[in-house]
Amino acid sequence: MKSKTLGSALIVAGTTIGGGMLAMPLTSAGIGFGFTVGLLVTLWLLLCFSALLFVELYQTVDSDAGIGTLAEKYYGTFGRIVSTAVLIIFLYAILSAYVSGGSSILSAFLPTIIDEETTSRIAGILFTLIFGAFIIVGTKSVDAINRILFTTKIFAFAFVLFLLLPEISIDNLLEMPINNALLISASPIFFTSFGFHGSIPSLNKYLEGNVKALRISILVGTAIPLIAYILWQLATHGVLSQTEFLQILEQDPTLNGLAKAATQITSSSIIGASVRIFSGLALITSFLGVALGLFEALEDLLKRVNIEAGRLTLGAMTFIPPMLFAFFYPQGFITALGYAGQMFAFYAIVLPIAMVWKLRKQYPDLAYKVKGGNTALITALIVGVFIVIVPFLINQGLLPQVVG
Repeated sequence: MKSKTLGSALIVAGTTIGGGMLAMPLTSAGIGFGFTVGLLVTLWLLLCFSALLFVELYQTVDSDAGIGTLAEKYYGTFGRIVSTAVLIIFLYAILSAYVSGGSSILSAFLPTIIDEETTSRIAGILFTLIFGAFIIVGTKSVDAINRILFTTKIFAFAFVLFLLLPEISIDNLLEMPINNALLISASPIFFTSFGFHGSIPSLNKYLEGNVKALRISILVGTAIPLIAYILWQLATHGVLSQTEFLQILEQDPTLNGLAKAATQITSSSIIGASVRIFSGLALITSFLGVALGLFEALEDLLKRVNIEAGRLTLGAMTFIPPMLFAFFYPQGFITALGYAGQMFAFYAIVLPIAMVWKLRKQYPDLAYKVKGGNTALITALIVGVFIVIVPFLINQGLLPQVVG
């Protein structure tokens, strides 16, 4: 695999293995291992399919075109406005979740400054400034640091599994859902666990419009997280019983709560510390990929309205709103991911299907087409629309609330 293709695949994997993965134990504690794995595989197939639709779309535009440009090509100015707005809201929501989660983890390693709230806010600022700097420098710097962090994260993940897997209980793995409807309630949050689609324009530009390289990057880059997620669920569901885990998370529904649960149930401070370190690395690599996508989206938007903005200005526009969210909602990790999943369902499913539907009529002889035809498009669309309305059903009390 060529260097850029490998780097792009690792950006996909690094972006994916992040907040969504860390939220899985928090949101699936009452679902059970078997049902959780089934949900994972289903959503992987769905989101891999939708990502490949973007590959199909990029065959007819310049390599540096943003999603807004693609939408405008098929749905005019209205398409650009809607797609750009949804993309930016989604990226801001998920980046806010990552800054909130990052500040939660980093604050555990910092001495208390005045009080816990102030320490958390300072941790959020440090987290954003340090890792946001790589985005401002450029995609090459993100690729370089991501390779280092991703490799380290894999070793940390392997170490966590090494510690947790011997502790698993078959009885825990065989537990049935406390409430079957939780499987549906958790779907928008699990949905974001394969959410790298906002980075596709940046990757396509980086790969200079090479369709084959982009397709390989997506397939390899999403297969790695799927395997990691299944192992992660095996470890967490096997070690943590539903009842004990839910009781701990009710007290602290954050990533620190996850580490506390691992420490308390296994009686091992080493396991708790290892979970914290892995969580931090996972958040950073995911933060980098999502922030890169938001940075590029804002740049594409400003160019469209003929506004020249330097990279520092774009950096401020990218990172100040998520930092403010982390300031005022320090425990908003799960909440932000829920809203992100809702926006992401539209952006990653509804939008590409709508564009590909027109694309195939205008360009019937494209060299690359995603398999499945109209049946696959309609099926994916129905699932995507359903995921969009899940939060509304939860708010109306028709579906149970997940932890956090």
